[in-house]
Amino acid sequence: MYAVIKTGGKQERVEEGQTLNVELLSAAEGDEVSFHPLLVVDGADVLTSADQLATASVSARIVGAARGPKIRGFTYKPKTRGRKSWGHRQHYTTIEITGISREG
Repeated sequence: MYAVIKTGGKQERVEEGQTLNVELLSAAEGDEVSFHPLLVVDGADVLTSADQLATASVSARIVGAARGPKIRGFTYKPKTRGRKSWGHRQHYTTIEITGISREG
């Protein structure tokens, strides 16, 4: 059985026991979080409509935090000595999927 969840503006395909990094969540490590699935596939049964998914849920446990790769950028304006370098490193929350339920 697998489900498709939406978190942080992205969609992820998840299965029970899977660990993945998602956009930063405002919950502490060890907390349980719940997601509403967009799609649930259980063998030959596929739940896609809002009526079928109203009682479905995906539960996960927050395992920790992670950071993405360092991104470096540089801007330059010719003839004016305009130079600026910048960097960014995205923060993520690591979650472990603990269960996919068809009924709330």
